[in-house]
Amino acid sequence: MESAVAVLPPWIVLDPVLKSWLLEDIGRGDRTTQSLFPGKAQVGRADWIAKETGIVAGLPLAARVFELLNYQVTFVPIVAEGDSCKKGQVVARIHGPFDVLLTGERVALNIAMRLSGIATLTGKYAEQIADLPTQLVDTRKTTPGLRVLEKYATQVGGAVNHRMGLDDAVMIKDNHIEAAGSIGKAIALIRSRIPYPLTIEVETETPDQVQEAIQHGADIIMLDNMPLDLMQQAVQMIRQKNDRIKIEASGNITLETIRAVAETGVDYISTSAPITRSTWLDLSMNIVMSTME
Repeated sequence: MESAVAVLPPWIVLDPVLKSWLLEDIGRGDRTTQSLFPGKAQVGRADWIAKETGIVAGLPLAARVFELLNYQVTFVPIVAEGDSCKKGQVVARIHGPFDVLLTGERVALNIAMRLSGIATLTGKYAEQIADLPTQLVDTRKTTPGLRVLEKYATQVGGAVNHRMGLDDAVMIKDNHIEAAGSIGKAIALIRSRIPYPLTIEVETETPDQVQEAIQHGADIIMLDNMPLDLMQQAVQMIRQKNDRIKIEASGNITLETIRAVAETGVDYISTSAPITRSTWLDLSMNIVMSTME
């Protein structure tokens, strides 16, 4: 299965966010760096070093952080976005005034470390089903304020984005069904009120719910927390009734179970694990002292 193409929003969207993170860290001024360089700082170099193996993500954002501080900074990726790095490898090389390199260091590293961690774990999940037609999908379980970037990182790691927010698509979950009275009632009410392009996905847990979702014209049917044998039966039922309906599996997906779930024939497997269970990929920045006078 070919990996999704990871795309960041334009800078007009991201710049205010990056600037707010810089303002949070800098406060009323970088006391340490401004005291070291009270005048015009010398221009030099810093290297970003990987302290563990993983998939690199977030380098364009890190470069933009330094650029927002000073357009004289040049950020050169040594490892391309989405490629793997090894422990001890130089990931990026940065040239610019030392005060800018030091002031922007933490914000830039934080972004790259967080996103690289997500991309790395996503890559492990995607690798398990790489030879199958099933696609790995992320969820809305993201850190408030970081959704766009965290979902970008899953793309870098090989996943496909699920809806970005509540306005992207309709997903009728168990509580919606309970509130509406039935799957059929929920679909009918929603179908009559949403714009034409939106699709309707229904979360199901039993064969009866799957049958009802098919009957009332769901575009996508999610098989939630189903045992493998029941999931396989549901997939066969859906394919026989309407092979245009997309099928998504979800619920307690792990590295150990994802392949078996994919082998049931579902189109998508959604899991929050690459975002909620990932750890940061450890990176560090080293000023190259030989470039200083």
